[in-house]
Amino acid sequence: MAKMIASPAVIPAAGNPPKVIEEFVGLVNTRTPGVSIARMKSPAGWTEPGQTPEFDEYTVVLRGLLRVETRDRTYDLKAGQAIILSRGEWVRYATQEGDGSEYISVCFPAFSPRAAHKDE
Repeated sequence: MAKMIASPAVIPAAGNPPKVIEEFVGLVNTRTPGVSIARMKSPAGWTEPGQTPEFDEYTVVLRGLLRVETRDRTYDLKAGQAIILSRGEWVRYATQEGDGSEYISVCFPAFSPRAAHKDE
C-alpha cells in the first residue's frame, strides 16, 4: 500500500556549525527500521565527528562540495557525484568551502544515533 510522506522530520545534528537533517523515511519520521532517506543541508565550515556506523551509507551530492574522509583517502564530491560507504568503515563528513552543501543520504538499515558510533 502506498504511503505519502507529506513532510520530513527535522532531526538535531552533530557538528559545528550544525547541519540540518530532514528525514523523509526512517526511524523518526515513518518508523521504518530497514532504511532511512534524508536530505542534509550543511553550512560552509561545517564538520562533524568521525563515526564507524553499523549501516551502509549511500550519499548523492545535490549542491556544493562535500568532503568525505575515510581512513584510506579523502574524497571531495561535487554536485552530481556519489559515494558508497560500507558498515564498519570509519568516515567523517565536512563542508569546508563555498556556500555549504546539500546531499541525500540513504542508510541501510536505517540511521540511528546509537548505530552511528560517533567519535567522542
